[in-house]
Amino acid sequence: MLLFLFFLYFCYMMFKWLSLVAGLFYIVLGIVVMVYRFFFTILDPIVAYALGGVFALYGIFRIYRAVSEIKKNRNEE
Repeated sequence: MLLFLFFLYFCYMMFKWLSLVAGLFYIVLGIVVMVYRFFFTILDPIVAYALGGVFALYGIFRIYRAVSEIKKNRNEE
């Protein structure tokens, strides 16, 4: 039972760090979409900048949320 609880805690902490990596991935994806104007199909420049901006903003949001959760978790310990 103790091993199972440790595993759950480990997964909980890894999810926060994985959220940071996913945020970086979304930011890079947004930049790539804006530069190459391609996302599964060729995009118009306006659509490419809008979609790339949404990806980048979502990546920033994920990083912010992950950092705030990691800080909150460290303050509780």
